[in-house]
Amino acid sequence: MSDDDGSALRSEVQAFYAGFGQPGLLVAALREAVLLVPVTEDDRVCTYTVGGVRWIAGFTGVGELAGWLARRGVGPEGEYRYHRLWGWRLTGYAAALPEPAGVMVDAGGAAPVAFPPGVGEDAATAVGVR
Repeated sequence: MSDDDGSALRSEVQAFYAGFGQPGLLVAALREAVLLVPVTEDDRVCTYTVGGVRWIAGFTGVGELAGWLARRGVGPEGEYRYHRLWGWRLTGYAAALPEPAGVMVDAGGAAPVAFPPGVGEDAATAVGVR
């Protein structure tokens, strides 16, 4: 099963915001989603460090990516590189980095969600549910 348009992931995120989300389903939706991921000029995945944790930004659609870019000062006439990557590849990349890394989906948007380091290892702790 694939989620090329991000709708299944957005649906699971909305379930969490509504208070009835299930951690395992949210992580599964992330892994099956195709996200837009900003990359550098040499095609490396962009990462950002916040509070000692490295984050990979992924977006469920062009609108979410464009909003994030606008908040970073990139105008509509500007160009920005990104790749379409499976969520499972992002979580694997994050896990392989030498320092703690997580995946941030739709950062700064209407319904952002952070998957901290360890996502996919234990679905309940990966989204901060104990």
